[in-house]
Amino acid sequence: MTQYLVAIYHRDDYDAAAVEDEAMLRDIDALNDEMGAAGCRIFVGGLQQASKARSVRAKPGGEVLITDGPYTEAKEHVGGFWVLEAADLDEALAWGRKAAIACRAPVEVRPFH
Repeated sequence: MTQYLVAIYHRDDYDAAAVEDEAMLRDIDALNDEMGAAGCRIFVGGLQQASKARSVRAKPGGEVLITDGPYTEAKEHVGGFWVLEAADLDEALAWGRKAAIACRAPVEVRPFH
């Protein structure tokens, strides 16, 4: 079976305290339980807001530059993710659809090499 990343995207100004109400948290917990029961969930994790990120870049000559913020300049960033094992992309996308509904946010589904 192939492993897939199912990544949830949040806007830069995402405020979990303002957005994640009891119903949403119940939906996410139910999805996690469903994935666990199906035996497809390898790992799940939520991330703090993008402003807490640090980017590390290797420069010529072996110097390393560390800067505040996420690597990409974008209006949305990864807010959490699952690593799932699925038979094929269609199965992974079915979980992605459920994730988008439970998290009320855009989702990216991508296979690992």
